[in-house]
Amino acid sequence: MNAYAVGLLHDIDQNDEILDYLRRIQATLDPYGGHFLVHGSMPEVLEGPFDGVVVLIGFPDVGSARAWYGSPGYQELLPLRTRNTRSITFLLEGCGPDHDSAAMADEIAASR
Repeated sequence: MNAYAVGLLHDIDQNDEILDYLRRIQATLDPYGGHFLVHGSMPEVLEGPFDGVVVLIGFPDVGSARAWYGSPGYQELLPLRTRNTRSITFLLEGCGPDHDSAAMADEIAASR
């Protein structure tokens, strides 16, 4: 099952540390099959407040995403981002193409 690393970034200081982070992050993703799906896009917000940019990185599975985030290579870079942005980051496991929200509703209803 695919997995995703999501970053919601605010107040980015576009300084030399951020530029270094951007130049080096892809090399940390490559060993884990990570690739950018969205990189710094401003969303068209339809509901709720949000005033930042979004980063979405795809991985082949949640184990690969966890391994990347915890890797020495990424942990070395992480302070370059965290010192220069306010951010929320998290991992998500995707659902497959056969996901059925109606069946999910039935399962929830049956468990209540």
